[in-house]
Amino acid sequence: MTAYAALRAQLDTLTTEAFRPELAEIDRLSTLEITRLMNAEDATVPAAVAGQLETIAAAVDGIAVRMARGGRLVYAGAGTAGRMGVLDASECPPTFNTDPARVVGLIAGGPSAMVKAVEGAEDSAELAAEDLAALGIGPDDSVIGISASGRTPYAIGAVEAARARGALTVGLSCNAGSALAAAAEHGIEVVVGPELLTGSTRLKAGTAQKLVLNLISTVTMIRLGKTYGNLMVDVRASNEKLRARSRRIVALATGAPDTEIEAALTATGGEVKDAILVILGGVDGPTAARLLTASDGHLRAALAEAPTGAPTGAPTGAATGAPTDAPAAPGSR
Repeated sequence: MTAYAALRAQLDTLTTEAFRPELAEIDRLSTLEITRLMNAEDATVPAAVAGQLETIAAAVDGIAVRMARGGRLVYAGAGTAGRMGVLDASECPPTFNTDPARVVGLIAGGPSAMVKAVEGAEDSAELAAEDLAALGIGPDDSVIGISASGRTPYAIGAVEAARARGALTVGLSCNAGSALAAAAEHGIEVVVGPELLTGSTRLKAGTAQKLVLNLISTVTMIRLGKTYGNLMVDVRASNEKLRARSRRIVALATGAPDTEIEAALTATGGEVKDAILVILGGVDGPTAARLLTASDGHLRAALAEAPTGAPTGAPTGAATGAPTDAPAAPGSR
C-alpha cells in the first residue's frame, strides 16, 4: 500500500471527512436553501461543545493555576486550527491586558501560514518540537494542540514535546478516539459530524474550535482576576472606542459621575481596575496599585483590604439599571 493509500484509508475512518450523499446535489439548490442548510448545520455545534464542558473546565483549572505562577498558554495547530489559536491568542492583550508573550499562538509554517499554506509544515512533529523548544516551554506552561482530524503530526508533536517538558497538555479534536486526545493530559473531542462540504473543516469543526478556545481563554482570565463580575476591568484602552469603553466600565462598576471617573482614571494612568479601586475603596492611585499587586490583581480582594472596607459584591450596574444582587464569581480571591 502506498503512503497516500494508507493516508486515504485513515481519512476514510474520520467523521470530519465523511461524505454525505444526501448533499451530493447541493449546488443545484437555491441560494436561500443552501444558506438554510448551512445555518442548520452550524446550529448543532454548541450542543457538541456542551458535551465536553467537564473536560474543558478541568483543563481551565489546570491552566489557570499555572498561569497564576507566571506560566504561559500556548496554542499549536496547522491550517485553520492553527489560525484559530493565533486569533484567540492575539485577542487576549486588548481584552485582558495580558503580555503578548503570555498567550501565544503557534501555526505550522510560521506567521506566513496565516495567509498562505506552507507545504508540508503540518506533517512535521519535529517542527512542532523545535517551535516549543524555541519558547523554552516548561512545567508552568500549558500547551493546547488543535486539530480537527486529531491526527495532524504538528499538533500531536506539540503535545508530546510539551508533555515531555512537564507542561500541562490539552488536545482539541473533532473526532472521537483521536491520537491527539490520547497524547494529551486533557483530551477534548467535540464531535460535530461530517461537514456540509466534504472534509472542509473550516466549517463546523472550525466553529467548534473557536467556541472551545473562547471558553478556555475567557474562563481562565476570569479565574485570574482579569474581570470584575462580567466587566473587562483589565481592558487595554488602545483606541478611542476602548477609551470610551473604559469609562463606561468604571461607570458600571461604581455608579460614579463622569467627573469622578475622569479624576480616577487620571490618577491611575488610565488603568480601569485601579480607577475602580480608587473610587470604591477611597484610596489614591499609588495605594490602589499597591493593593492590587498584593492581591495578585484580583479586584475583589483588593477592595476587601481598602481602608473604607468597600463591599466586594458584584458591580453596581448603576449606569444602566442593571441588577445589583448577582453572586460573586466562584473562586474569586
